[in-house]
Amino acid sequence: MAPPGVFVLDTEGVRHKLILALILLGSTASASPPETDKRPFEYRLGDVTVEDPYHWLEGSDAPERAPDPALDTEVAEWTDAQNAYTRSVLDSLQGRGELNAELAELLSLDSWGIPRIGGDWLFYTLRRGEEAQPVLYAQRGDEGEPRVLVDVNRLDESGLLALAWFRPSPDGRYVAFGTYRAGDENTTAYVFETETGRWLADEVRGRVDPVEWLADGRHFIVRRLSDAENPYSGQITLHELGRHPSRDPVLFEQYADGELATTWGPYPIVSRDGRWLVVVYYTGTDSNDVWFYDLDEWRETGELARRDLLVGEDALTDGFISGNVFYAATTYGASNKRVLAFDLTSDAPERFSEVIPERDDAVLVGIAPAAGRIVADYLADAYSRIETFGLDGRSEGAVELPGIGSVAIVTHPERATAWLQFDTFSAPPSIHRVDLEQRRTTLWRRPELAMDVPDLAVQQVRYRSSDGTEIPMFLVHRKGLRLDGENPTVLYGYGGFDIAMTPSFLTTWLPWLARGGVYAIANLRGGGEYGADWHRAGMLDRKQNVFEDFYAAAGYLIDQGYTRPERLGIRGGSNGGLLTGVAITQRPELFSAAIVGVPLLDMLRYQNFLMARYWVPEYGTAENPEHYGFLAAYSPYHNVEPGTRYPATLLTAGENDSRVHPLHARKMAAALQAATAGDPEHEPILLWVDRETGHGQGKPLELRIREAADQLVFMAWQLGLAID
Repeated sequence: MAPPGVFVLDTEGVRHKLILALILLGSTASASPPETDKRPFEYRLGDVTVEDPYHWLEGSDAPERAPDPALDTEVAEWTDAQNAYTRSVLDSLQGRGELNAELAELLSLDSWGIPRIGGDWLFYTLRRGEEAQPVLYAQRGDEGEPRVLVDVNRLDESGLLALAWFRPSPDGRYVAFGTYRAGDENTTAYVFETETGRWLADEVRGRVDPVEWLADGRHFIVRRLSDAENPYSGQITLHELGRHPSRDPVLFEQYADGELATTWGPYPIVSRDGRWLVVVYYTGTDSNDVWFYDLDEWRETGELARRDLLVGEDALTDGFISGNVFYAATTYGASNKRVLAFDLTSDAPERFSEVIPERDDAVLVGIAPAAGRIVADYLADAYSRIETFGLDGRSEGAVELPGIGSVAIVTHPERATAWLQFDTFSAPPSIHRVDLEQRRTTLWRRPELAMDVPDLAVQQVRYRSSDGTEIPMFLVHRKGLRLDGENPTVLYGYGGFDIAMTPSFLTTWLPWLARGGVYAIANLRGGGEYGADWHRAGMLDRKQNVFEDFYAAAGYLIDQGYTRPERLGIRGGSNGGLLTGVAITQRPELFSAAIVGVPLLDMLRYQNFLMARYWVPEYGTAENPEHYGFLAAYSPYHNVEPGTRYPATLLTAGENDSRVHPLHARKMAAALQAATAGDPEHEPILLWVDRETGHGQGKPLELRIREAADQLVFMAWQLGLAID
């Protein structure tokens, strides 16, 4: 995908000095934000003329404009002034220093990643203490001495170089890994020799996904972009160690024209022996086509012959290959997913047998291969459940988990040992070894908190949305909470892209909970908690369901005595930033504060920037007259009304975001600052555009601490939570 240019300070550092000077002008915040020019601009969408007075804040990235360095400089200077204003407000708030110190201690907790096995080597990541980024380690077996393989903190002392992924070869001799910088997610893949510490010359560029090694340990399948500036140029190649990537054979290339060119495109599933390649090609956010290729045949004839498995169906499919069989976890004929088996050697490979049927009480999240079995990952009421099956679909039983929570599991296709991360609201994530034969787990690593976790009450409640649909919600707070309507409460939501909100340790919100605050997580429609039908109930012209579910969650918290509007804040990021952006424009009276993180907000133009055409099947596009009406009805930027008292709002963006362009936060901040009837000294509209980050991935420790402190102190100030 196309990474935006990394912001570079001018050679004299003038803007940097200006920001610093404004921040250091004392502890009192500026009473009002910088003024923003309104500049006439309009465009046509069918028969509709749309006025956009802050269009200029899109800079040269606007498709209507030719490159304009002067305008880009102006946008950068405007952003600097907004950032300086925001820092003058947030850095002067009471308790900021105390929160920063607590968060530094909490986020300096040792953090292990899930191990992977290669030969007799165990590979895993660990970020210790104050290290900016995780480090890749390897050790021989369970008891071997850990060795540092890749320490990105030494490769780049700025802390902005992030380790995106790693994959050991089957024999463990090599490990491939990917890195990117400053949050741009434009990953480059490298290869390291485990025993000697030697870096190989191999270097594969273009937003490279985790590679899939073949059994020979000399080849791996790569999914990358052929053109790093074009997010719709996905391709699948076969890389051989020592061969320049430009000479790697291309096994599949994303369509060069037509609507399919603007989806996520192709993703590979390869058999370990290198014979079979299954390609899932995304046609939407909840559908893909599935094809396969016989690579042995290609090696003999030089021709790649595509054969269809599931094509043209409104279904989402993924899976793995074992022997000559493709095991597919799919929504085809099953909203909660089922597992089908396709014999790739058959004369009619598109015919399948059902191996694991759909369940009514749980959603199948995915499947993974292990020695002679299928490991199935289920969600039941947003809690994880792991079950193993024989390749014939016979259930072996559930894996005994450490408790009720969320699980991420990594298996090995030839072993009965797996590794999982267990996450819950009450303890930091822990890593466990899984004996798949006995279906038991044993603790491998668990970080120790240096401070006490407050005695928390966690409950899952249910409430009715505006159309009567029952919606679940997690509530987390200290035990003994009084339901007197006076509790500062943060409501979080997402509601999109089939992504489920499940239990996780609220590390950065522990100071909030310890001081008596409430944290609520609503499982809105549009998410993945209850299958494909639940997701589709929050897509396209049904997107308003998501917002109604969110308002009903707020109503429940108020009606049950947890809080009141003056003490209720909302928080969301990305699609969740769209959610909170809509909420403050549709129901501004319901909330007192909002965090609108890395958001989509101009829903009439979003598809014109970066990778956003990926999401047209989820949201629609205003270029389609049938979609214009429902998008215009909720697009936050277009529904800002002058004279409205909007909640205090903190909008955030990343300058290097390759997913959501920062123009959304810029334009919305300008519109809200000009329109709000609220007192900017007490209910400000703040914008923070981070120059060193992207959509959020790969942030170094220092920037994670700053971000968390910003959000906590902002909500504490607005909702009346005492810090000291």
